[in-house]
Amino acid sequence: MFEKTLASLAYKIRRKLDLKLISLSGIQLTTDLQDVPKGVRKQLFQKRYESEELELVRMALEPSDRVLEVGAGIGFIGIACAQICGADSILSYEPNPAMKRVIEKNYALNGLEPNLRCKVLAVEAGEIEFFFDESVLSSSLIDRQHGGATRVQADAISTVIEEYAPSVIVMDAEGAEIDLLRTCNLDEVKKIIIEMHPHIVGAEKIDALRKYLSDKGFSEIKALRKCYYYDRLT
Repeated sequence: MFEKTLASLAYKIRRKLDLKLISLSGIQLTTDLQDVPKGVRKQLFQKRYESEELELVRMALEPSDRVLEVGAGIGFIGIACAQICGADSILSYEPNPAMKRVIEKNYALNGLEPNLRCKVLAVEAGEIEFFFDESVLSSSLIDRQHGGATRVQADAISTVIEEYAPSVIVMDAEGAEIDLLRTCNLDEVKKIIIEMHPHIVGAEKIDALRKYLSDKGFSEIKALRKCYYYDRLT
């Protein structure tokens, strides 16, 4: 109870001070409302933004890994990966054009430069309908009734994996993980850190995906709420 009270007080102080920058688990991030939506800013001030993904990434990654990040958001998880593997060893995809400047700013705050493609990863390459959410958090290839649709450029995940040859996939695709991971060759991928979305696609599809990954030789190492870390252990 004391820890919750202290955390709540700290959040209120950060909000009252209207901080423009915050250090989250050793990573510098902008909290300026000109950069991030209120929902993201609130989670940053509460120091709970993508905490599960961060823990799994820091558990799983090694300096020799090569990472494909699907859904970069504000760049937080990508920066955590880059701090371990080097910025040249992570390729990030983020289809929201408003996030490009924020990602570049956050990387710069940490002395890094992103390897960023402002496209969506999809089953097929070309132009595809993408549904943008003003809060950023729920933007998706799936229409969740949170915002309008826009046509964006897409790269095929199968082609990117073949050409980039990642050893690790870090994915937060707001439900699109169901199709994406089934349509590419995962034979050379050693680890997957993924946020799954049963509230979007349903528990049955999530269970089927978990079985699919198991059948492909991945062991479920750790789960934190909706985030999972898979490893081939070979």
